[in-house]
Amino acid sequence: MPIPQIVVMGTSAGGLRALERVLGALPARFALPIVVVQHRSKESEAFAEVMGSLVDLPVREAEDKEPVVAPGVYLAPPDYHLLLEPGRFALSTDEPVGFSRPSIDVLFESAADAYGSGVVGVLLTGANSDGTRGLRRIRAVGGLAIVQDPATAESPEMPAAAVKDGALDKVVGLDAIAEELLRLAPRPKGSAS
Repeated sequence: MPIPQIVVMGTSAGGLRALERVLGALPARFALPIVVVQHRSKESEAFAEVMGSLVDLPVREAEDKEPVVAPGVYLAPPDYHLLLEPGRFALSTDEPVGFSRPSIDVLFESAADAYGSGVVGVLLTGANSDGTRGLRRIRAVGGLAIVQDPATAESPEMPAAAVKDGALDKVVGLDAIAEELLRLAPRPKGSAS
């Protein structure tokens, strides 16, 4: 796989605890931008603040046309699809996909189109099949698709759907996902190794 340029993650039921475990194990200067879709209600305005209190990385909701830079975790705002264009975000109020807005598939597919083989897609816990189609697209362009081991998921349906579909390169236990991302990421400038 070429050097990754970006990490995209998708999660639903049980996502807060899973994101805390994965993102909380990454250093504040993690060299790749991380873009997250967490299914949530329209009224969940404080999610970025809560997530930011649990991890060392800077966390914020993405804004339309904002540049994508690292380090940082960018969350899809409630009730918007979050898409990636080369180097920047785009927000959309298009119809929900599979009853979801934001949709994991929409994020993953746009990431594949914008970053090609430089995308690492990570699908975590959830109770539907959102993300499977997007992981297929990431793999089709040469990116890497990582799926949480359903046995370690609070809601195993979402990762199990990707495993059943075969839309993955690796199945990894929740606590090993951060290690995998650290192994893949370039070293931050100024690091000792």
